[in-house]
Amino acid sequence: MTSKIIGVGNYVPLEVIDSVFFNENIFFDENGKKLEQDNAVIAEKLKEITGIEERRYASKELVTSDLGLIAAKAAIQNAHIDQETLDYIIFAHNFGDVPYGGTQSDAVPSLASRVKHQLGIKNNYCVAYDVIFGCPGWVEGLIQANAFIKAGIAKTCLIIGAETLSRVTDIHDRDSMIYADGAGAVVIQGTEGDVGVKSHVSASHTFKEKDYLYFGKSNNTESLSDTKFIKMTGRKIYEFALLHVPEAMKKCLDDSGYKINELSKIIIHQANEKMDEEIVKRFYKLYDTPVPKDIMPMIISKLGNSSVATIPTLLSMILNNELQDHEINENDIVLFASVGAGMNINALVYKF
Repeated sequence: MTSKIIGVGNYVPLEVIDSVFFNENIFFDENGKKLEQDNAVIAEKLKEITGIEERRYASKELVTSDLGLIAAKAAIQNAHIDQETLDYIIFAHNFGDVPYGGTQSDAVPSLASRVKHQLGIKNNYCVAYDVIFGCPGWVEGLIQANAFIKAGIAKTCLIIGAETLSRVTDIHDRDSMIYADGAGAVVIQGTEGDVGVKSHVSASHTFKEKDYLYFGKSNNTESLSDTKFIKMTGRKIYEFALLHVPEAMKKCLDDSGYKINELSKIIIHQANEKMDEEIVKRFYKLYDTPVPKDIMPMIISKLGNSSVATIPTLLSMILNNELQDHEINENDIVLFASVGAGMNINALVYKF
């Protein structure tokens, strides 16, 4: 027994944010020193490093659970199931519902419970809970749901990944230009067939790496506000990812029994285009094999980094023929991989 994906959905916010949006921001470094470069130059350098040209922000009236609800409805409709038959709703996020212009996160009740309520599901045995696991949270939710199905305690599960990172960024930190909002979701169901989840691996590196991503005060040291924002030590994360993510991907693929030349696609967390390209390059180097053309679809240039939402959004776009030059067909072998706050890593091999 394993699980297969029977429905996908996503929500890409309508508000397109280009680099001009940040022209009036006053940026400081982590020591509170004002950056002397023109903001246009800063934005162009960030584009060179991350590949991000644009990002999407949620409209003012929406919060994270609203984005998740839209993606969930699309996935349920795509799966052609009765939502009352759902055994689990797992919602991956990291910051809860943060209202536009607000500073306080709201995650009680859970975002999964909010989505279940908004869907109007009456089945009390449909269990709703949240996963907070950094950017790999959605993949971890998929791993957990698959475990429930394999154990025989669930038949059908909905896994959502959504975030409004635009609400937790420091306007005085140039890294604020990386983050975006969005949501993706899948419905999975138990199967005895040859398709579905074939292997997975997860890891938490906390001994030295715990604070590579953290919540911290504004780079503007003159600010008297106690509000904290998402912060990261970019260089350390880059080095960490290049060292550990390819190893986890290799372990996962080896555990699946498939060979490197059988891979059809690698769907990786859209965190940083150059970093993702180097991760994949190092992964293939472990097999002494060149990287195939078009193995790794990317959407970060137009959608930015929306954390847990990046992988399910990308998957949904491919399966719904919304991404030019990329498709997933029957019998394709796909490797999912993600890295983020914790520092957490996971990977999953899936046969379509």
